[in-house]
Amino acid sequence: MAIRPLVILPDPMLRKVSAPIGDITPEIRKLAEDMLDTMYDAPGIGLAAIQIGEPVRLVTLDVSKKAEEGEQQAREPVVFINPEVTWSSKELSSYEEGCLSIPEYYEEVERPARVKVSYRDLDGKAQEIEADGLLATCLQHEIDHLNGVLFIDYLSRLKRERVTKRFAKAAKRDSAA
Repeated sequence: MAIRPLVILPDPMLRKVSAPIGDITPEIRKLAEDMLDTMYDAPGIGLAAIQIGEPVRLVTLDVSKKAEEGEQQAREPVVFINPEVTWSSKELSSYEEGCLSIPEYYEEVERPARVKVSYRDLDGKAQEIEADGLLATCLQHEIDHLNGVLFIDYLSRLKRERVTKRFAKAAKRDSAA
């Protein structure tokens, strides 16, 4: 459909809390399609609507394995409307996270190893998923976006300030050019 521009740190839009979605309209379906196109083009494995400037509670994910050389990638996109973590394990796991809104920056982040997430699908049906591993991390990362939280918020103050300053400088340089 359409590849949309990504909202990049330090844009204050990334700190907005996204509004719940009521009816699943043709516009919401189109937004989900655009998000998937944007996510695959980036390339990324998850995208929250706020990352393309739409402050609604919509997340797209595809954590399917990359295809081997010469094979077509089997895409397994999932759309989450109004996702909410309803349970998380006390056990933690650590993953190196990155973010399409904070390009080329990666850090280890510790989060609950397993989560249960309730959401609605594109047909409006209530769903629940129990996730672990990469899927659990990705769901938590994207749901954080809907609440105005970034993965860098889990880092030490020093690291967070350093990366924020770096992106603020880059934004200033880009706007001056």
